[in-house]
Amino acid sequence: MSESVYYILGFAIALILALALTPLVKRFAFRVGAIDKPNHRKVHTRIMPRLGGLAIYVAFAGGLLVLLPFAPEGMLNSYDINLIRAMLTGGTIIVLVGALDDRFELSAKVKLLGQLIAAAIVVFGFGVKISLVNIPFGDAMQPIADWISIPLTILWIVGVTNAINLIDGLDGLAAGVSGIAIGTILIMAVIMGFEPIILLSVLLLGGIGGFLVYNFHPAKIFMGDSGALFLGFSLATLSMLAFKQVTIVSFVTPLLIIGVPLSDTFFAIVRRWINKKPIFEADKGHLHHCLRDMGFSHQRTVLIIYGVAAFFGMCAIIQTVVVRSDAANWITFAVICLMMFCLQIGAELIGIVDKTKRPVINFIQRKLLKPGAETRSK
Repeated sequence: MSESVYYILGFAIALILALALTPLVKRFAFRVGAIDKPNHRKVHTRIMPRLGGLAIYVAFAGGLLVLLPFAPEGMLNSYDINLIRAMLTGGTIIVLVGALDDRFELSAKVKLLGQLIAAAIVVFGFGVKISLVNIPFGDAMQPIADWISIPLTILWIVGVTNAINLIDGLDGLAAGVSGIAIGTILIMAVIMGFEPIILLSVLLLGGIGGFLVYNFHPAKIFMGDSGALFLGFSLATLSMLAFKQVTIVSFVTPLLIIGVPLSDTFFAIVRRWINKKPIFEADKGHLHHCLRDMGFSHQRTVLIIYGVAAFFGMCAIIQTVVVRSDAANWITFAVICLMMFCLQIGAELIGIVDKTKRPVINFIQRKLLKPGAETRSK
């Protein structure tokens, strides 16, 4: 069996499993009381089943268990198998924590503890961690001490896991954005020939694709925390395994891949800090809420965010594949500055931080106005 056929088979297995399991999980969610009731902060207006993440997880894990014994000879070595085991073990813990939250609504502290345990198992149990640093504006790759790499790795896993959870507010949004990010990782892994990342990515995409049939608007089931946390954990792990260079310059690639959830999380923290509200207190100021407030329909809002996520993914691919000149670091730095500026302008336009304050836009307008223009306009 060729590797391409092997990967296509993996995608098909995960897709079929997700398509078959999601209706069963829906009935199971109603039976055990894992439901999402409407309230002032949520968009849906009727009781919805959660636990949809179980279908994605079982499709992923089931496909993995079926495929591994038939892997083409020489495709996966012991190091690759260790990476796969790390992701499967940590993902299992994350899904269990999420499923319990879907049913019993765990406190934020308990969920955070579960995420820390999963991240710690990946780091200490399997030795998977960010271990190299790329000296800015130079070519030297240097190892970093454990007292830096271990907390950095755990922070990355927990941070990305929660970022996906925060954007799970509209039908198909978190699943679609995660699928686009994983698809970006898949393309880059194919270019680099990194077999374990290709295998894990196609299985996840198959599971997400099958689930989206039932989750896209109008949704028949929500993925719940079991799905959002699992996809966040998977993205964090995949991006960390595929792109190990860690500095403000070279780490831009994985940041771009998950640019939508990370930027939404960043602005949520800033918004709550400015309004003197607890960081972990839910609100209706996220990107999808702001787009809905601007008059976009449910489906169009999701598609707009898909487009933004795809743009971030395209930039990540270009950043890694195309920019290989001596001036690459300077170009990367310029891209970072430009994208941060665009993010700030976009945030002010849609009011994701504060609907009344637009400091950068106002500053630009003042500088562009001719002397006396502001007086004449009154």
